[in-house]
Amino acid sequence: MTGTVKRIPARERILDTASELFAAHGLRGVGVDRIIAQSGVAKATLYAHFPSKDELAAAYLRQTDDSWRGKLRRAALAAGDDPREQLIGLFDAVSDAYHRHGFHGCPFINAAAESESGSAPNIETAKHKMRVRAWVRGMAEAAGAPDPDELALQITLLIDGTLAAGKLEQNPAMPAAAKAAAQALVEQMTPRA
Repeated sequence: MTGTVKRIPARERILDTASELFAAHGLRGVGVDRIIAQSGVAKATLYAHFPSKDELAAAYLRQTDDSWRGKLRRAALAAGDDPREQLIGLFDAVSDAYHRHGFHGCPFINAAAESESGSAPNIETAKHKMRVRAWVRGMAEAAGAPDPDELALQITLLIDGTLAAGKLEQNPAMPAAAKAAAQALVEQMTPRA
């Protein structure tokens, strides 16, 4: 029996190819011609789906946002029902990302460094950071933090700092150090029931 090969839709192929390339080489390090060649589409097809490289980069960041926030949520939930433990447990996602083969740092921090203020990638990066902080703030509030905004700010700075430093140093102790710092913050800034 002969099987049929399922053809991946052009938009999905373009986005998958761009995502791989942007993650490995950055937004500026990848030209549209390379994305076209590797995804096997015509230039007109790429521009029919993504009117500009910035729009393609923004779509990549939206897809990455969904994936990363899902990983953070799963790690937090795996830590149990206590929001205090969830605030610490989310760092297991940071550790998993850091130890993944081919780790290139935080795609959002990388995109922010490479994009112009007000551009589509820059806007998507800012939205992502606000969504993560709002989610962490919700956990901080549920944990009883008197100042959930401050705790959320500190936790998200630990996440970002760990991912940014990981791109430079690749020191395997960093995620564990960030998790320990998060634990100290949570213990200091939330009451025990």
